Amino acid sequence: MRNLQRYSAGWTVIEIFITLAVVAILAAIALGSYEEYWDRAKVTDAKTGIFSLDVKINNYYTLHKAFPPSLDEIGGAQEDPWGNPYQYTNIQIDGVGKARKDHNLVPINSDYDLYSAGKDGKSASPLGAKASQDDIIRANDGAFIGLAEDY
Repeated sequence: MRNLQRYSAGWTVIEIFITLAVVAILAAIALGSYEEYWDRAKVTDAKTGIFSLDVKINNYYTLHKAFPPSLDEIGGAQEDPWGNPYQYTNIQIDGVGKARKDHNLVPINSDYDLYSAGKDGKSASPLGAKASQDDIIRANDGAFIGLAEDY
């Protein structure tokens, strides 16, 4: 009886490997979920940043009866959650040719464009471009603020 207890008291190498494999799989699942959560949080922060800049730009318009030529006029260009500056184009100054465009190449705003280049830090004028899909944009003259792929 004593010999039987001695051999059954410990873990076998196979049991240890199975346990490590299960822990590794659970860690991989948790890490993926955490990364998705973190990306969603950054998108939400970028939306908030764009909304805040939108308010400042409209306050500038109220005082000066024109939109600012650059973000420097309203207290400097802020950085988005990925460390890139928010992009601003005054369509009244720069013209419709420089405006962001939707999938049908129609400008998404008539006053000014304000957006973040998103996680990849890359962007292109038409929203249909692959580089623009993760951009956080202001569209419909401020009625929409969100991911370009959702517009």
